[in-house]
Amino acid sequence: MALTFLISVIVMTVFWGVVGGVVPWFIPKGPNRGVIVTMLVLTAVCCYLFWLIAILAQLNPLFGPALRNDTIWYLDLHWD
Repeated sequence: MALTFLISVIVMTVFWGVVGGVVPWFIPKGPNRGVIVTMLVLTAVCCYLFWLIAILAQLNPLFGPALRNDTIWYLDLHWD
């Protein structure tokens, strides 16, 4: 679980780091270069933060499934 989480965080960080930090260097000179670079950096930051918040919210959910006690006992008895 922890290794999978760590790998996914590293992969997504590298991906959005490349989109926001490396790709803007390859935008050709032109009148809209500043707008395109700003768009790429803001897109990378916003998408990365959205993904990070969503993945971290799953680690410690605010509420869990609402199960009755007999359902929990049944799962405990039959689920190995």
